[in-house]
Amino acid sequence: MADQPASEDAVFRIFINADIQRVWRELTKTGEAQGAVFNAWLHTTGLAPGARMQMRTGTGQHVIVDGEVLACEAPYRFAHTHRFTQYDDPVCQVHYELKPVGKGVEVTLRVVGLPAGTKTGKSMQSGGTMILNSLKAIAETGRPPLGTRMMYWVFDHMEFVLPARTRSEHWPLTKTP
Repeated sequence: MADQPASEDAVFRIFINADIQRVWRELTKTGEAQGAVFNAWLHTTGLAPGARMQMRTGTGQHVIVDGEVLACEAPYRFAHTHRFTQYDDPVCQVHYELKPVGKGVEVTLRVVGLPAGTKTGKSMQSGGTMILNSLKAIAETGRPPLGTRMMYWVFDHMEFVLPARTRSEHWPLTKTP
């Protein structure tokens, strides 16, 4: 059996000057792009523990993240397993915790069991801050920062470069993780 890389936790935190329900909606909405999460679309069999979930491209032709809902306690906690479909890295967990603070909300993004030294680990370390900054901008102004919107435009027009292994037919939403 091959050695598994050590795992660690990564914690990101931000204050958002917006209503907790607005922030919650941005993290759990389906049927439209999630501007805070790389403009991916959340597909799920339900927002309840044990439900399958995926983050897909706008066309739905590629699955970026595959996982299972671990907790969904509106509007305070949403957690799911997380596996990038393009890598063979171990699964980790993503936990969003929302706490009302004054007239806003403190959002903590906790990545549990982040596989150290992997492509997933590197992506999640850099992506956590971007996700929270984008979430803040969307909740406070209605849209992500200009640089993020430009990056999303590139993502939309470069989907064809994603590996064949990420195609949706390889990741049926009903399959067991």
